[in-house]
Amino acid sequence: MFYIPNIPYAFVHGIVARNLVFYTAVNPSIRNSGIGSESKYKTLKLLPENYIPKSVLHEETSEIDKTIELLKEEGISYPMIVKPDVGFRGLLVKKIENESDLISYLEKYPVSIIIQEFLTHSNECGIFYYRHPDQEKGTVTSITLKEFLTIIGDGTSTIKELVASDERAFLYYELIKNDPLINWDMIPENGKHIKLSSIGNHSKGTRFINGNHLINDELIASMNTLNHQVEGWYYGRLDIKYNTLEELNQGKFKILELNGILAEPTHIYDATKMNYWKALKTIRTHWKQLYKIAMYNHKHQNVPYRKTFPFIKEMLALKAYSKRLKKLSKK
Repeated sequence: MFYIPNIPYAFVHGIVARNLVFYTAVNPSIRNSGIGSESKYKTLKLLPENYIPKSVLHEETSEIDKTIELLKEEGISYPMIVKPDVGFRGLLVKKIENESDLISYLEKYPVSIIIQEFLTHSNECGIFYYRHPDQEKGTVTSITLKEFLTIIGDGTSTIKELVASDERAFLYYELIKNDPLINWDMIPENGKHIKLSSIGNHSKGTRFINGNHLINDELIASMNTLNHQVEGWYYGRLDIKYNTLEELNQGKFKILELNGILAEPTHIYDATKMNYWKALKTIRTHWKQLYKIAMYNHKHQNVPYRKTFPFIKEMLALKAYSKRLKKLSKK
């Protein structure tokens, strides 16, 4: 529903390109340029090793015992983060505290799963970046700061009471009520911040804050340096963990995910600085650049477009898979 007013704009670009799925030529190194059907694990592996967390892929047919041994070999200890290798909207993303919980999770959700080390950096953000293949320098168009679902103690109320009275936290009570890490009867000290979720996803209660005022030449230079180390990636959003803004600008951070053409400049979801029509305009601005990159790659670098009908068939399979994930998430 959000995108309906922009569909004619996208359709016109498809007509001009003479291919309705021209956008599949944007990021040649990512399956379908990153429209959601790509392996998150394989996409992460495109990045230099120093930028990514330690990760292990547990495939649907993998033996759990062997995966646990591999985790030990890679030095990934508890707690750790688990999520579907092909996934979206935070479905089945969880923080795992011990081996028993990991085994239970892998038995319960028979899909390919990425298991990652739990990063303890202080902050998380999303950075949207693109670069035209014929240019040395790219552009950072969006920084979205992430404020995790948090309550503040008053010295007299339990966590459960604080959640019930908080105008944002109470909306997510059904989502977090069975979290074994939350002591609902504890009374936090006055002024103490209690984080209720460690997952930086909007659907998990994380608030997206427009941080575009933080875009500067040093950060852009850092993104350019990274981008030139990743062959075949020209457009998308990086989900990043970092400690300080100074370290972020210097490229001292870890990348949780590299999202391709399906990615949004998520600062548009900060309602304090953006309205619906401005958000649509921002999306069109990004799609224009996506079109230019795809056209250049196709004409000058011989990057093929996907054939329309096989692509549609694959998208239908992805839709069926997403329904499966949603069904599993209700277990």
